[in-house]
Amino acid sequence: MLNKKECIAMLLAGGQGSRLYALTNNVAKPAVSYGAKYKIIDFPLSNCVNSNIDTVGVLTQYQPLELNEYIGNGQPWDLDRTFGGVHILPPYQGKKKTTWYRGTANAIYQNINFIKRYNPEYVLILSGDHIYKMDYNKMLEFHKAKGSEATIAVIDVDIKEASRFGIMNTLEDGRIYEFEEKPANPKSTNASMGIYIFNAKMLYKYLEADEADENSKNDFGKNIIPKMLEDGIKMYAYQFSGYWKDVGTISSLWEANMDLLGEKPNFDIFDKSWKIYSRNDPYPPQIITEGATVNNSLITVGSLIEGTVINSLLGANVKVRKGAVVRNSLLYDGVEIREGATVDYSIIAENTIVKKNAHVGYGAIDSKKITVVASDLKIEHNVKILPGEMVEKDIKE
Repeated sequence: MLNKKECIAMLLAGGQGSRLYALTNNVAKPAVSYGAKYKIIDFPLSNCVNSNIDTVGVLTQYQPLELNEYIGNGQPWDLDRTFGGVHILPPYQGKKKTTWYRGTANAIYQNINFIKRYNPEYVLILSGDHIYKMDYNKMLEFHKAKGSEATIAVIDVDIKEASRFGIMNTLEDGRIYEFEEKPANPKSTNASMGIYIFNAKMLYKYLEADEADENSKNDFGKNIIPKMLEDGIKMYAYQFSGYWKDVGTISSLWEANMDLLGEKPNFDIFDKSWKIYSRNDPYPPQIITEGATVNNSLITVGSLIEGTVINSLLGANVKVRKGAVVRNSLLYDGVEIREGATVDYSIIAENTIVKKNAHVGYGAIDSKKITVVASDLKIEHNVKILPGEMVEKDIKE
């Protein structure tokens, strides 16, 4: 091979996202909408491009159609390359058998030949379901400076929350001496972000050994990392201090969207030095008619606002008709809220219609119970959907 890449990325994007319930009935979690105009996967893909990593394997499995179509040839992220670029990597049939990805480590193992095509020195492994901006090149420089064989990105969390995460216990210089998976009594607050850099040849060795172990769960957190520590592999924690959100639950997804609002948002997507790229449909500009009210909200292209929108995020081609009110909610592409209808503390998925005088999130006064409505549904006239309900079929009068 005439060319090689110093570092390539492998993006794990096959998760079902079962805790997002109706929002992932037909799509993988990384394809779930976020921030009015994005998909969750836009963030790790944009991070790769902004970090000058131009070769990305995207490992898909659960409901991959929309995700595959969305990524396409990678052009929106400047990943349509002759050598490198973005590649969709689903499970496939081998000569002897067909195997679904059995765990994170097995997913990478099944694609070792893809990695070896580029003969990289380092392999960056990412999750496709987190919201954050991160320069992976800085992490790689840290990895090389430490002479590390494996580096794990960590973020400091509240000690009260630490038992929800995989915790990396370190020495003063950042070297990891112990990994605890969701410990009842955590020794530190260094939570793993599920972002790893490995020396490629060492990674191959451990993946092959893990695959040969019939008792392994084929998982990085449960098997590969503990085995490396047991063998004395030089492993360091890379401290990340920016915004990071695991959007694996309805409440965390809603919170992450609300973090985009306000004069000084908790997460800034308007940073010109770190652009977030996405694939966008060719809709015309949004229209806000005379008499409409919009306050502290993000509204994207093609939308028509005739009613009231407060503290909410609206996707493309959304319609809020006269007398309709939307508060503290997320409306995905193509949603229509008709005359006199009200939406409070809710997430409504693509192309759903809420008809006249219906009320989604009826009586909701805070975000403790977010109402979720699946895509392509009809909520009929005068229907009242209570806070926290999960609606997955049409609701008639």
